[in-house]
Amino acid sequence: MGLETPSIPRAIFKVMNNTILGVSHLKTYFFTRRGVVKAVDGIDFELKRGECLCLVGESGCGKTVTALSILGLIDSPPGRIIDGEVRYNNLDLVKCSPTQLRRIRGKEIAIIFQDAQSALNPVFTIGDQIVEQIRLHLGMKYTEARDKAMTLLKEMGIPSVERAMSYYPHQLSGGMKQRAMIAMSLSCDPQVLIADEPTTAVDVTIKAQILDIFHELKAKRQMSLIFITHDLGVVAEIGDRAVVIYGGKVVEMAPVSKIIGNPKHPYTAGLIDCLPDISKTTDRLASIPGTTPNPIELPQGCPFHPRCHKAMEICSQQQPPEVRISEGHEVSCHLYQ
Repeated sequence: MGLETPSIPRAIFKVMNNTILGVSHLKTYFFTRRGVVKAVDGIDFELKRGECLCLVGESGCGKTVTALSILGLIDSPPGRIIDGEVRYNNLDLVKCSPTQLRRIRGKEIAIIFQDAQSALNPVFTIGDQIVEQIRLHLGMKYTEARDKAMTLLKEMGIPSVERAMSYYPHQLSGGMKQRAMIAMSLSCDPQVLIADEPTTAVDVTIKAQILDIFHELKAKRQMSLIFITHDLGVVAEIGDRAVVIYGGKVVEMAPVSKIIGNPKHPYTAGLIDCLPDISKTTDRLASIPGTTPNPIELPQGCPFHPRCHKAMEICSQQQPPEVRISEGHEVSCHLYQ
């Protein structure tokens, strides 16, 4: 989102605004034989210190690519960040060298990947992988790093941590692997933690336990979190603010209470309507008609208009402008021009 006070220098504004990470006009495209995939197409948001910011949307909307772009983890070719800034501590991560990014990844900005099985190295034990990261970034001796790794695994609720340190990833359950990934991401005490749908591949009980871990991280460590999810129920439980993404663009951004209680964009309202309600009896859950657009052939105008029951003629012709509904609540929709 654009800064409201352009006369104030960017660095000074961020200190005043308590912002630790700022994403501005970010565009990440994939150049394939079939055409250009506009996975992220001009996304703006800011992450404040100690805040949990949720990136919300259906699969394929651009959430994960946004997270990978922040850390410079886009496979190139075919992917490339073609425009925009990612400001962190007065650094533009988009312009940082690979060496600079390697120093920041894991130590200052860490990520928990959606598929823990694929993210963990199958030929090294859990303990070795955590210890290696601690020694690489913090320069600790082996015994100190091992003690820190065991403490982290214990904090994550993993029983018999000494035995768990010697386990290989295939010897752990899905929930235990996810906890090990969280422990590894916290091993260097990062300032920003990105969690890419960490509760997707686990059952309801483990999901609740993992969310409890993130609640404790917010309370004890005052950590800044970017939490990626398609589940607005999780957003309501853990988030402070939400950024709703569709077709690689931000369609609505607001505090979670406003997103849940007073959604303005038809897409946001559709996502909320899809949530099951145990207080009501229904034969079939609500759903948003149609599917997410092909990122190679995005529709003209508002990318959501082919699925929107409130679409007007202008929606198929012009990209909607960003409109401020109230303080901190912004929406991109022709309904509010």
